[in-house]
Amino acid sequence: MGHRSSKLRPKDIRDLQINTHFSEKELQDWYHNFRQDYPDGYLTVDNFITIYTNCFPEGDAEGFAQQAFRTFDINGDGVINFREFMCALSVKSRGSTEQKLRWAFRMYDMDNNGYVSRDEMIEIIQTIHKMTGNGDESAAEERTDKIFSMMDKNADGQLSQEEFIEGARRDPTIVQMIA
Repeated sequence: MGHRSSKLRPKDIRDLQINTHFSEKELQDWYHNFRQDYPDGYLTVDNFITIYTNCFPEGDAEGFAQQAFRTFDINGDGVINFREFMCALSVKSRGSTEQKLRWAFRMYDMDNNGYVSRDEMIEIIQTIHKMTGNGDESAAEERTDKIFSMMDKNADGQLSQEEFIEGARRDPTIVQMIA
């Protein structure tokens, strides 16, 4: 994506306009700032940990940052390029409820097997509690139990993406708990 240039190429702009909710000017501005902050053209997991640690100085953001990084790194190459960054940012900031829930599901589905297990959900909720500095292990388990009792319709101990989205749509408080 215009690796060493200060502007995005027209084909990259078209691609990002199709796949995000940003205008050409917004994309150019974001690109300029991204390249200024990350001259190599990508973010590493350490960059992500630094960003989250700065945003949550009272807590331990490392675990959450690693999970968020995994979700942003769509192609799994260990770095987040500008396109991956903008696609994720678009969903998080301007996406529909459905898009946000699909993104959240990917974050909770830590092993990428298409299901969220109780253990995966507990782990993510615990990382959120550590990051924000509130809650304890039993609170994460209680929250997970509540979510699973409402969403796991076939009682198989895991949530499919459909169960996750359907359950969140039925109860807006779950969306708040998950977010």
